[in-house]
Amino acid sequence: MRFDIITIFPEMFEGFFSGGIIKRAVQKGLIEINVCNLRDFTTDKHRQVDDRPYGGEEGMVFKPEPIFAAVESVRQSDKTPVYLLSPQGREFNARLAAEMAQHRQIVLICGRYEGVDERVAEHLATDEISIGDYVLTGGELAAMVVVEAVARFVPRVVGKEESVRHDSFFEGLLDYPQYTRPREFRGMKVPQVLFS
Repeated sequence: MRFDIITIFPEMFEGFFSGGIIKRAVQKGLIEINVCNLRDFTTDKHRQVDDRPYGGEEGMVFKPEPIFAAVESVRQSDKTPVYLLSPQGREFNARLAAEMAQHRQIVLICGRYEGVDERVAEHLATDEISIGDYVLTGGELAAMVVVEAVARFVPRVVGKEESVRHDSFFEGLLDYPQYTRPREFRGMKVPQVLFS
């Protein structure tokens, strides 16, 4: 499976993808991650990706031209879904992560500032997703969450696939409390039922 992430801050992903399950999955060839710098798809000498919004509102909005160009450069098929990470999107959850893992490639667009020109959402993105009801300064953290959650559903990424089926939320339920050794710590004991 291939993840293409479009961002103006590609350096934010270096540490995240350099360890843990994601690093091992990349090394094994189970997933591929391409972080694409949106500024590489601008046409002016200042590499400008944003401008003031029409209507007099405050802030800056991502322009459509570089986003369309970036997506068109990485998208391998018309069937490849393109997700705009946005607080207006539908809520990201385990069911959506499992659905996304069925694709050979997904493209994630990291919004920033006051948002993205609406023509991106209407004519380029196949869906908008949100990781929760709060606002971040950009979609980069959301992209990391999506990659981590989706990659877990890719076969062989997690050592024991049955552990994914027993994760919290897989069947809509939370996981039960977990305990390990020592059996007693500072007077706090592991419940007796776990030894029966």
